[in-house]
Amino acid sequence: MKRITLIIASLLLAATAATAQTNSRWGITAGVNYNEVHFKQSDIMPSERMCGPQLGVTGEMNFSGIGFGVEGSALYTLKQGKLGYGDRVVWASTGAGTETVGMHFLDVPLHLKFKYNRLGGTESTIMPMAYVGPQFSFLLHGNHGELNKYPPVHVYLDMGLGCELFERWQLRAGYNFSVGQTFHTKLLDENVAKNRTWYFNLTYFLK
Repeated sequence: MKRITLIIASLLLAATAATAQTNSRWGITAGVNYNEVHFKQSDIMPSERMCGPQLGVTGEMNFSGIGFGVEGSALYTLKQGKLGYGDRVVWASTGAGTETVGMHFLDVPLHLKFKYNRLGGTESTIMPMAYVGPQFSFLLHGNHGELNKYPPVHVYLDMGLGCELFERWQLRAGYNFSVGQTFHTKLLDENVAKNRTWYFNLTYFLK
């Protein structure tokens, strides 16, 4: 937890320092995700999507005139899935049933972002945007440790579309998926799971 606290503090200091630079700013982000725990062996057990919250800070730096910029965030995210362990004898024999697997992350997405800003003045009201980049997710806690083994760091590919409203608000819809494994079950090591996540969030920029 001390390492995670240092990471969050460093990102907050970096975001605050960025506001002193031209075309740089930071803001507060909140949203919700809709996650699927997807298994390499798709028939291994039933899996249901579940929702979870997202909250943190986002900083961006825009390059004047061309519409491109970069952004980074530090977001607390809870990703969940409801899994039917009890449908398989190997887990049912241990007393497991239908369990909600919850994974608490510090997500650090890094994006290349494009805003279409040539709208004849309308861009001050609404401006479309798109973004793509890697996301590094640091596991804070994963439940049902008796059933699953979680790696400490996860890598995702993150992408999405959105719009900027009134030069302060950014609304976006995105999708990310695990490049490597999210976890594997302890009783069947080859039973590898990955997160596939849709999300919606809103950022209010302070500048």
